[in-house]
Parts: sequence; structure tokens; C-alpha cells
Amino acid sequence: MSAKKLVIAIDGPAASGKSTTAKLVAQRMGYLHVDTGAMYRAVTLKILRAGIDPRDEPRVAELARRANVEFRPDQSGLRVLLDGDDVTEEIRSVEVTQAVSAVSSIPAVRGALVDIQKRMGSKGGIVLEGRDIGTVVFPDADLKIFMVADLDERVKRRHKELRARGESSDSNALKEEIRRRDKLDSTRKESPLVKAPDAIEVDTSGLTVEEQVEFVVCKAKEILGNR
Repeated sequence: MSAKKLVIAIDGPAASGKSTTAKLVAQRMGYLHVDTGAMYRAVTLKILRAGIDPRDEPRVAELARRANVEFRPDQSGLRVLLDGDDVTEEIRSVEVTQAVSAVSSIPAVRGALVDIQKRMGSKGGIVLEGRDIGTVVFPDADLKIFMVADLDERVKRRHKELRARGESSDSNALKEEIRRRDKLDSTRKESPLVKAPDAIEVDTSGLTVEEQVEFVVCKAKEILGNR
């Protein structure tokens, strides 16, 4: 990228640590943070609210094109707005989680949201997280990070996240759900989850959040220092 400010792409499977890391890296760098997964979740919520089967591609695509997804920072973090409504908590529901992989695999949905993501990052100064940022959205990103973590650690993190929202969860069910999402995300035809050849893989299983953030920030500063 030619812009002075960087485009940082952080990809990885569910509960690998990318969301928290991306948010804090953006804060440290003074960059915009874009949670692309939240965009797909918001579109999925719109579809579920409309009572449309997530497998009905033509109707899903039409709703996706009409969805207005925005991000609004506040003291508690990044708020997600769908057609003007704050849906930050609602998009993390079990129902949305179970349907989002099917919705995000539809080419027209990905096309509509990828166009928005590319416009957001056209001038740099952005940290985007998702599953295809370094391969599809910004294949020429200045810094690409691919986060992974072992399955048990990811289950533990997701359980903690749900508990913090007052939701109950079963570890075995969570494990199967994460496995299912991994398979769907990595085998779909449209923009599958895959590590870009030039991405730096970071196993977060034994790392603290602070260590993850520091690693990415140091890499970003190295790039900026060499310009």
C-alpha cells in the first residue's frame, strides 16, 4: 500500500483472539478498527428478523444489498449499527452464530460487504479482522497476521465470553459448534478461511492479550520505520 498509514489485516478462526487484538492494536496505532465478522453477523440478523431462510440465496442477497451496517466508537468499545439500530449484543446471539457461516458463504453477500470494506481501508490507517482480509479484501495489506489457537483454549474463551453476557453454555456443545464453523469457513467456495502465503502466523494459545497486541504493534512499527 502506498499510504503512509498502514492497512493491517488480522485473520483467523473463531475465538483465536483476533477481535480483541485488532481492537487494541487500532487503539495503540490511532487507526480505525473494523470487525468484518460483525458486518456479516449484522446482515445475518437482518435476515433472521425478516424470517428468511439463510439458504435462500436470492432473497438473502437482496437484503444484504439493502443493509446499512455502521460502526460507532464509544467508551465501551465499537458499537455495531444495523439500519440505525444498535445491535452490538444481539449479533452475538446463538441464533446468529449458528446461521452466519451459511450467510457469509453466499457470493453476493460477500461481494456487497467486501466493497464496503475496501472503501473503508482505501487510505490506510485501518486494522481489519476477519477470515479473508489478507487473501481477498486486502491481498496487498502492509501487514498480515493469521491468528490460531488450540481448540480447547478457543472453547474456554468462547465460554467466558458467553458467561460475561449472562448466557449459559455447554463446553461440549461449544466445541462442536466451533468445529462446525471451522469446517464451513475453511471449505466454502467463496473466500474460504486460509492463511495468506505472506501472513505471519501467531499461535495465541499461551499468549496474554498484551503479548498479542505488542507483537502486532512492533511489527507495524518496523514497517513504518523502514519507509
